[in-house]
Amino acid sequence: MAPRDTLFRSSEMSLTQLYIANEIGREVVSALGELGQVQFRDLNPDTNAFQRTFTKEIRRLDNVERQLRYFHAQMDKASIPMRSSSEFSDTLAAPLASEIDELAERSESLEQRIASLNDSYETLKKREVELTEWRWVLREAGGFFDRAHSHTEEIRQSFDNDEAPLLRDVEQQSRGPNSDAQGQQSFLEMNIGFVAGVIPRDRIGAFERILWRTLRGNLYMNQSEIPEAIIDPTTNEESHKNVFVIFAHGKSIIAKIRKISESLGASLYNVDENSELRRDQIHEVNTRLGDVGNVLRNTKNTLDAELTQIARSLAAWMIIVKKEKAVYDTLNKFSYDQARKTLIAEAWCPTNSLGLIKSTLQDVNDRAGLSVPTIVNQIRTNKTPPTYMRTNKFTQAFQTIVDAYGISKYSEANPGLYTIVTFPFLFAVMFGDFGHGALMTMAAAAMIFWERKLAKTKLDELTYMAFYGRYIMLMMGIFSMYTGLLYNDVFSKSFTVFPSQWQWPDDIKQGQTVEASLKTGYRFPFGLDWNWHEAENSLLFTNSLKMKMSICLGWAHMTYALCLQYVNARHFKSKVDVIGNFIPGMIFFQSIFGYLVLTIIYKWSVDWNARGQSPPGLLNMLIFMFLSPGTVEEQLYPGQASVQVLLLLLAVIQVPIMLFFKPFYLRWEHNRARALGYRGLGEPSRVSALEDDADGNRDSMASDGEGVAMIAQDLGDEEHEEFDFGEIMIHQVIHTIEFCLNCISHTASYLRLWALSLAHQQLSIVLWDMTIGGAFEQESATMRVIMIVVTFYLWFTLTIAILCVMEGTSAMLHSLRLHWVEAMSKHFMGEGIPFTPFSFKTLLEEDPVD
Repeated sequence: MAPRDTLFRSSEMSLTQLYIANEIGREVVSALGELGQVQFRDLNPDTNAFQRTFTKEIRRLDNVERQLRYFHAQMDKASIPMRSSSEFSDTLAAPLASEIDELAERSESLEQRIASLNDSYETLKKREVELTEWRWVLREAGGFFDRAHSHTEEIRQSFDNDEAPLLRDVEQQSRGPNSDAQGQQSFLEMNIGFVAGVIPRDRIGAFERILWRTLRGNLYMNQSEIPEAIIDPTTNEESHKNVFVIFAHGKSIIAKIRKISESLGASLYNVDENSELRRDQIHEVNTRLGDVGNVLRNTKNTLDAELTQIARSLAAWMIIVKKEKAVYDTLNKFSYDQARKTLIAEAWCPTNSLGLIKSTLQDVNDRAGLSVPTIVNQIRTNKTPPTYMRTNKFTQAFQTIVDAYGISKYSEANPGLYTIVTFPFLFAVMFGDFGHGALMTMAAAAMIFWERKLAKTKLDELTYMAFYGRYIMLMMGIFSMYTGLLYNDVFSKSFTVFPSQWQWPDDIKQGQTVEASLKTGYRFPFGLDWNWHEAENSLLFTNSLKMKMSICLGWAHMTYALCLQYVNARHFKSKVDVIGNFIPGMIFFQSIFGYLVLTIIYKWSVDWNARGQSPPGLLNMLIFMFLSPGTVEEQLYPGQASVQVLLLLLAVIQVPIMLFFKPFYLRWEHNRARALGYRGLGEPSRVSALEDDADGNRDSMASDGEGVAMIAQDLGDEEHEEFDFGEIMIHQVIHTIEFCLNCISHTASYLRLWALSLAHQQLSIVLWDMTIGGAFEQESATMRVIMIVVTFYLWFTLTIAILCVMEGTSAMLHSLRLHWVEAMSKHFMGEGIPFTPFSFKTLLEEDPVD
């Protein structure tokens, strides 16, 4: 039996071989995908994707997936909502192959129908746009023609006489015997042609300049804006256009105008200069527009009805196809036994999940009605298993913090366990304010209360990050409320629940500086006395307190992390790491910084006023402990000089032990093993599943059910490394130097607890005084109420934005650094391989359908 899975170590893993009948291979993989506890290995690493067994099926599903994406795009275009994928319940049983075939055929026919309706709709829409533009051209051009007929002289003068000598002929013809009663002739008789059309409004300026320079002014142009925006059917975007009519003479010039117009995206339309014929054209256009509109509505209704019907099942189809593709991708990792018609797979899985996996395979066998069992062959191997931390929705976010830095080595102590407590607590030390912590707690509690609804909602990136870490926020808020009580801070104000332990003199004069005295026989029961908030030396006192407290917390945090180095060494049965790394490292660390913490506590516990002396400075004491051993300027306790010399010598002695013990011991052990003729780790040792084991016993097919059998065997391809004394020595030198230097820098790094706590408190005080605090000082009662209401909203908004969000993010990042660098570097190897099981749930989370 494997030990029970806990968060302290990764789950025990087993390498297994699966022998699956070819007929149920797809169903078995689908069932294991629903289970999400098996990580398959690729047994065909040298085979490219096009030569694998199930490439044909994957290509077919790719085509179906393309068709479903096309349906989704058309629904988005038509603003038809798709039914949410969360409404479809996942079942363990895979869909039948016939159901997949039916889906592929239905998708093919639906694509053809939707594409046909969509093409018809776009064609009709384009025709409607063309008719609409033509109608506008006919309307606007009528006024142009009327003005042109009545101002022929204006048209003539618009041309340059030197460049257009034929205009004189036009003028003469306009006064000839064929003129009408008003002295007007048709443009055809005057040899004047025209071009009418529609052009985008943003191109009209360039259009005029190009025409003027190309034709040298031999044209007469009129234009007007179309008041309605015209929707482009291809891009579905609105565009504003202008109607234009250009008069010129000569076929070559008219041809040039047409080419220039078309090159700039203008649409040209036929317009008759005769007013009666134009009225007939307008009537015809209106009739055709009505017909096109009726057909468009019918086509749109039919298309929307089809898409609405598809929208009810599209999410389910997309999930089925996505799962089916993943199943065939996994099947391509298997090897195929041609003789036995059997699929062979290798996979890692948690040992405690083997029973569940066997029962799942048994269910698949029973449903298929096969008499051939699915064999689960458990393999004993020296390969490094992947790391799998079994988490729940509470511990998952905390484990993610550790995994972001590095994956734990298989079966090493997991930092994620103590992170659940230390991460929010160190955050709270920097963030400590009861009011701000309460706001954070309420926000996290609200996300937890509505987590099912929020989980189904599509959130933006920042909101999703907050929702994912909702339990971290809850813990940070609760711990911040606790530290806020210790600091006696609530929105920069203090609690006055308990009486103060300080008392002020009775006879206080105006402007006089007085000192408070302690009450006899009474001490403040919890946290910081609220009278310190009003004292002038409050900052000096809280600075000293929080600075020393941060050193004590850092020492405790690093000592705990260092102890896990011993836990790892004992678990991996590495005595050399205990003797050569843990013990000297612990002695070195405690001789210096453990001694510093003891002196801090001792200094706190002594009544220096009763002794009649000022307390000595601990920072100078620690510096001179190294610079001048045996010399103590300000004595803290009797015999201090001798104790410090002894501790310094003890710390110095540990350095060569850490440097040389492990490399030389490993070299001695290696030489001793080779002298005894010990077989190297790299030499293979294969044991068949059906041969006798070392004790003469024969492994048998231990069947736990009718359809699933288990066999255990050894796997010979073991991982090993050659012994290299130089490499080990270099690694140990680097480790020793880093450890000794980091003991100093990491301890100093914990001073950020003091610095950020002080900054948060002072910023909170400034914000209160600059906003709502000044409102209470108003003399007029009415003005005071108005100012309180106005400044409250300002104060509350800035509190949320600056003190909770910005300061909270800053404190969280600093707490993250203290774990990644200061604590985890003491024991964390982080050389693990992540366990990535074949899981439909993970697949749909990484690539959601909605």
